[in-house]
Amino acid sequence: MDVGNSDALNLPVPPEPFALIAGVTSPVGAVEASLRRMGLKPERVDDAPGAAVELIAVPRFRLSFGALSVLAGPAAAAALDFADPGHPSTSQLAASLPSKWRAGGACWIFIHEPERAPSTSPPARTTQMREFFKAMVLLIDLFDASHIFWSPARLWSDAPQFRASIAEMLVSGMPPVLHVVAFRRKDLVEGSAMGTRGLALFAGQELEARVPDGWTAAEMVRRLSRLALDMMLNGPIREARSMRGLEAGEWIDLLPLPGGERQRSTVVVEFGRDG
Repeated sequence: MDVGNSDALNLPVPPEPFALIAGVTSPVGAVEASLRRMGLKPERVDDAPGAAVELIAVPRFRLSFGALSVLAGPAAAAALDFADPGHPSTSQLAASLPSKWRAGGACWIFIHEPERAPSTSPPARTTQMREFFKAMVLLIDLFDASHIFWSPARLWSDAPQFRASIAEMLVSGMPPVLHVVAFRRKDLVEGSAMGTRGLALFAGQELEARVPDGWTAAEMVRRLSRLALDMMLNGPIREARSMRGLEAGEWIDLLPLPGGERQRSTVVVEFGRDG
């Protein structure tokens, strides 16, 4: 797990979640034909709505997968800049991209189009995203992709590992939390803290916790990912509460803080032990 030290140079997050698939080697015409054979019904789009027009180069397509609608095409420079693995705000999970990852046409972008009547329930949002991830599995297979980028977490993953995690989700129902939520560490005046990025898409809240003395990043990720998974499945933390931790004698305090107009809603997490 890559844990970044700074989010100070964050770029604006696009309003709709998107995925980038790296490793495309086929020309556009061949890709369009393959999408059609897969039943994704590609339709050419002359002018994409909103921010999509800056993120997708031409030609642009609208894909249909059941009730799911996805805008797609070669990634434009704005999308590639946002996903730059060398940027300090970008996280990577078992992913080391080749030096020419953004060479002409090698990355395609897929933007999840909002439903006409989107649900405000976070668990329902997780279900909606499940359909998008299923489509990403088909596209990873189509392109024989090496890596995939998920914009809400600003996170690169190894594409075969992402594919395996989605296959597990379809069997167990457990969302692929490590592939869609980034865990970022930041230094404090005394000690350090770790928080999530991308959880708000599914639960309406992010998590942030001070790192107890002697704890490793892996120990923090293990605990925060369990909390994140629970929120993705059951919804946000509505009120302060305490609960038992993963190990005997360990406890967890959860304190939700209200989010402002420009500030995300955060749950402050505190870990402790009996005695």
